[in-house]
Amino acid sequence: MEISVTRDVFRLAQVFTISRGSRTEAQVLTVRIRAGGVTGRGECVPYARYGETLESVTTQIEGLPSDLTRDALYDLLPAGAARNAVDCALWDLEAKTSGGRVWDLAGLPEPGPEITAYTLSLDTPEAMEAQAAQHAHRPLLKIKLGTPDDMPRLEAVRRGAPQAKIIIDANEGWSAEVYADLAPHLVRLGVALVEQPLPTGEDEALIGMARPVPVCADESCHDRASLPALKGKYDVVNIKLDKTGGLTEALRLRDAARTEGYGIMVGCMVGSSLAMAPAVLVAQGAMVTDLDGPLLLAEDRENALTFDDAGVHPPEAALWG
Repeated sequence: MEISVTRDVFRLAQVFTISRGSRTEAQVLTVRIRAGGVTGRGECVPYARYGETLESVTTQIEGLPSDLTRDALYDLLPAGAARNAVDCALWDLEAKTSGGRVWDLAGLPEPGPEITAYTLSLDTPEAMEAQAAQHAHRPLLKIKLGTPDDMPRLEAVRRGAPQAKIIIDANEGWSAEVYADLAPHLVRLGVALVEQPLPTGEDEALIGMARPVPVCADESCHDRASLPALKGKYDVVNIKLDKTGGLTEALRLRDAARTEGYGIMVGCMVGSSLAMAPAVLVAQGAMVTDLDGPLLLAEDRENALTFDDAGVHPPEAALWG
């Protein structure tokens, strides 16, 4: 078995801004695992918020043994970007070697399209209203917020897209006081979900606090080991493969979270269709699907995922799985 990793860059269609900064391109790592004349692929997005860099994740991947299995991988690498790309590449390799599809191998029903959110970048209220108007035809909009002055932005988006369902992602950018001030207005403005309003480590403040709309754990939820600390704080968990460390743990986390009564959101980093493809399987029946990474790009992989009025469709075998 040969394992290789390369760095790929995809230009964004426009500057993308969250509370932690801006970017004009998506830098990803592509893993290829070749065995028996067949190649499986996976993609990850190292995330500085979790102490990852392109270099550190590459080193993790290059240090893996050549006789790797998915079961062994779980003990060799922690949850994170490196394990994600390798795990997904191994699933793809197994599917291509067998001539089947990943969902059959995993014992899952054949997937269908899922309506996905479209993300509006953090900007001035005027610019966000214009973004919202441009995408008002979409059924679900996700707003990047996370400053002390977000109320005008939220009002502006609602003016721009009066009919769309709205979810908010604060990216840990609010204090308990800011969230408490905004919370009563969320229902009035038709907000359906608030994602990670408080920083990880400060989210104990959510216990006992009024939650007029569901609150979703993102940065506070990585894998199944995160679940005990979420009780009483969150109603929904955001499953991202770059956090769980691959499709294998993402499916386990989904099942465990549902058993404990959490709603499921399936999200993504800003990456290509190759990164989103495995997540489409996890997103089946989710409360919220947020796999719009390819929609934010100016360029994508060959055999890219299909996005239409029905949502994001499962991948063709030529892309993944």
